Amino acid sequence: EVQFVESGGGLVQAGGSLRLSCTASGFTSDRYYISWIRQAPGKEREVLACISRTDGSTYYADSVKGRFTISKNNGENTWTLQMNSLKPEDTANYYCAVSYGGSSWPWVWNKIYEYDYWGQGTQVTVSA
Repeated sequence: EVQFVESGGGLVQAGGSLRLSCTASGFTSDRYYISWIRQAPGKEREVLACISRTDGSTYYADSVKGRFTISKNNGENTWTLQMNSLKPEDTANYYCAVSYGGSSWPWVWNKIYEYDYWGQGTQVTVSA
């Protein structure tokens, strides 16, 4: 079972930046995808950004494209989500998650049901 430790959430003013980190352990394969997913109160979960462990390809939701960047720290099982130009509508609980992929990947990277393990989440609040 993959286990995650997420950090970096907090309160920031609109237009500001935050950097979320996710350290993971317990992988049973070298082929997987790591994503950041968020859920705001009363809203459905949304996959924001995804990175392939195999080739480093990245994928972004339209809502965050150009503002958020997902990356992996070299030599570590730590992934970051750099969030710039934050908006009040970015307020949510942010989760790290992993999928071991399959024949439909990467085309299903934004499907919530494709993810096998999730972290506990870290809260991000953006004030107006």
